[in-house]
Amino acid sequence: MSRPSHLDHRRAIALAVLVTVLWSSSWVLIRFGLDDADLPPITFAGLRYGLAAIVLWASLAVRARRGDALPRPSRRDLAAYAALGLVFYGVTQGAQFVAIDRQPAATTSLLLSLTPLIVAGVGVVALGETVTRRQIVGALLVVGGAALYLAGDLGATTVGLVAAGIGLAANATSSIAGRSVNRRSTSSPLVVTTVSMTVGAISLIVVGLVIDGAPTPSGEAIAIVGWLAVVNTALAFTLWNVSLRSLTAVESAGINNLMLVQIALLAWLFLDEAPGAFDLVGIVVVSAGVFLTQTRRR
Repeated sequence: MSRPSHLDHRRAIALAVLVTVLWSSSWVLIRFGLDDADLPPITFAGLRYGLAAIVLWASLAVRARRGDALPRPSRRDLAAYAALGLVFYGVTQGAQFVAIDRQPAATTSLLLSLTPLIVAGVGVVALGETVTRRQIVGALLVVGGAALYLAGDLGATTVGLVAAGIGLAANATSSIAGRSVNRRSTSSPLVVTTVSMTVGAISLIVVGLVIDGAPTPSGEAIAIVGWLAVVNTALAFTLWNVSLRSLTAVESAGINNLMLVQIALLAWLFLDEAPGAFDLVGIVVVSAGVFLTQTRRR
């Protein structure tokens, strides 16, 4: 596979940033769904990704009827997509919903901001990618800025911290696995997203039924789940997999941490959580760190 051009790389960065904006808005909507619509966390996640998977399968059917040629994945590819789905959607997203339900979203966001450091250490061995000093410094700045932003009482709980820790490990693993899967020339971002999300959604729905029973969502809950599924999930994750064709694991993980800044701003606007002095300094440091992690090419 040929190396992407500088222009393609810049477009991939812009696309990934757009996706993080959509994902950041999800945190506010998830909080509304958990608090106002009274949706149990695992069931909430299962409904979101289950509906999104249906939308993606419909998209695949439309493209098939149009005669669009899509690479046919092998059994080995399907197994890799399924494993990615269990980790990226089943474990990562399920743990994130539980953590947001049990403690402030900012606390969970802080733990997930450690992902670049884990990816930087493991990605070199797992993917054979080169990590520059600039990217390492950027990852450290991300963590330092996150610590500044969230200095003080985080309102953490035992269940929330455990869930966030599980989400962190799964998020780092899926960052590496997702890059490995999507950089194959035989893979299609739409097929990868559809298959992996379907497997992850099924696992969430099964666990949700066991723990919470059959859901009875309200009209508000249906509206929130619908928006999250179609826009912030089906569309966003497909665009994210497209961007992974040109971005390294460290770059994608670093850009993902823009969400720390975006979530803070959205929480300020919609949840009346105004940032203090440490928060503002942390936002600047995190932004600098993210910039360094994604400026690999001259």
